[in-house]
Amino acid sequence: MIPAFFFGHLALEKIIKGLVIKQINKAAPLIHDLERLALLAKLELSEEQIKHLRTITDFSIAGRYSEIKYNFYKKCTKEYTEKNLKIIKELFLCIEKKYQKK
Repeated sequence: MIPAFFFGHLALEKIIKGLVIKQINKAAPLIHDLERLALLAKLELSEEQIKHLRTITDFSIAGRYSEIKYNFYKKCTKEYTEKNLKIIKELFLCIEKKYQKK
């Protein structure tokens, strides 16, 4: 479960960083905070989508640091996992569709 969340975060990070590059015309900053990246990319997202980006940013931290992994693993029930993987997919597809032509 943790790798799926980590890679979900990574997919969103990469698509948003691509949009940051298009927006600022230089390399994206070396950060993993999806909300900050979305602001730099000037994405038009709802408050709920921003809230989801904050949650998904935590998935990156949980995937990187072993001392946090066990506590995160306990949190990952089937329902929690299904809900958040669906959110990640919806956000990715929304961003891809909305900004692929810009």
